[in-house]
Amino acid sequence: MWIQSALLERHGFRHAFTDRTGGVSAAPFDSLNLARNVGDDAEAVEANHRRVVAALGVAPAPLHEVSQVHGTRVRELRSGEDARRVRAEEADALIARDGQAVAVRVADCVPVLVADRTTGAVAAVHAGWRGTADGVLPAAVHALAPVSPSDLLVALGPHIRPAAFEVGGEVIERLRAAAPGTDPEVRGHAKPHADLAVVLRAQLAALGVPESNVEDVGGCTFAEAERFFSFRRDGKLSGRQAGVIVARSLGRAALP
Repeated sequence: MWIQSALLERHGFRHAFTDRTGGVSAAPFDSLNLARNVGDDAEAVEANHRRVVAALGVAPAPLHEVSQVHGTRVRELRSGEDARRVRAEEADALIARDGQAVAVRVADCVPVLVADRTTGAVAAVHAGWRGTADGVLPAAVHALAPVSPSDLLVALGPHIRPAAFEVGGEVIERLRAAAPGTDPEVRGHAKPHADLAVVLRAQLAALGVPESNVEDVGGCTFAEAERFFSFRRDGKLSGRQAGVIVARSLGRAALP
């Protein structure tokens, strides 16, 4: 049903990178589709959401999400906000600070979960190639301020890996500009292939986040059809998995 980051788990942050298993949706959205806008049965999607929040131990609280647009806007949650209203807003990162669960939906893009081990604040970030090139992850980190980069824990979730991620030369150039000194192009293919994770790691390093505080949990959404949804592989018939993280409640002590 999901993958976890040993790094986030070790510091007591409830979180998950869901896969496509363990839900109730029928094919082609079988079975843990968490997207409401892909043509799946609405009741099945809501049932899938309930399974996730129950497994995370936050039920009956909802997963707070936004309308993702491949941009860089960061939305910070306020206490008591209505999840349906937040869901209608356009953004690509969510920040929570007091026991709320935030999620981003993906089907090839990189779900990034960020946690401040001192304050307990968290961010869920949707980083496709456009968002990565435009700096959505640095924007989310800055929005967590005040924060010490050495206190941040970051997990990169399953996404399309370089062997499957063929792109145009202009995409390579935009990604290269987003992380000067880093080469996102993976050679050995007839056409350019891009590595999003190497750019995201370089952006985090430029912000002062230690390499030891960043974990990639693995998984290729394109190559592992039985395990993950992939828009590039399945097009409009693809569901969405999610990266989900729960902020530590105010007043709860940090783990060492």
